[in-house]
Amino acid sequence: MLFLIEFSYALRDFIEAGGQVLLVIGVLIFVMWLMILERIFYFFRGHRQRVKEVRKRWQERTDKSSWHAEQIRQAMISRVALGLGGNLPVIKALVALCPLLGLMGTVTGMIEVFDVMAITGTGSARSMASGVSKATIPTMAGMVGALSGVFAATWLQRTTRREKMKLEDRILLERH
Repeated sequence: MLFLIEFSYALRDFIEAGGQVLLVIGVLIFVMWLMILERIFYFFRGHRQRVKEVRKRWQERTDKSSWHAEQIRQAMISRVALGLGGNLPVIKALVALCPLLGLMGTVTGMIEVFDVMAITGTGSARSMASGVSKATIPTMAGMVGALSGVFAATWLQRTTRREKMKLEDRILLERH
C-alpha cells in the first residue's frame, strides 16, 4: 500500500514538472496502448475462431472453381483481414500525434522560460528550471510513446499481412 502512495506522489511530481501537456500525452499513450492490446487480444482469441469458421464455410461449399466462387473467396478473406486490421489506422494516427504533442509541450515550456526571463529581467537558471523541464519532459514522453507505438503498429500490420496470406493459402480454389 505504501508503494502505491509513493508511486502516486512520484507520478504527480512528474506531471507537475512536465506541465499539462504531459497529462494529455499520458492519456493519449494510454488510449493507444489500450487499442494495441485489444488488437493483440483479438489476434490470439477472436481471429483464430473466425478463421476456423471461414474455413469450415468454404469446405461446405460445393462450388469451389467458378468465377462466383472466387469472388466469394476473396470477400471472405477480405472480411477476415479487415477484422484483423480493425483499429490499425487509428493506432497509427495516435502514434503520429505523440511527437506532435511533445513538440507542443516544448513550445509551452519555452514560453514559460521566456516569460520568466521577461519578468525577472535576468537569465537566472533557478528561475528558468521549471520552464525548461516543462519543455523537455513532454518531448521525451511524446517520443517514447511514439517509438513504442511504432513497434507495436508495425508488428500488428505485419501480422495482419501474414495472416491474410495464410488464409489465402488455406482456402484454395479448385481448378478443373
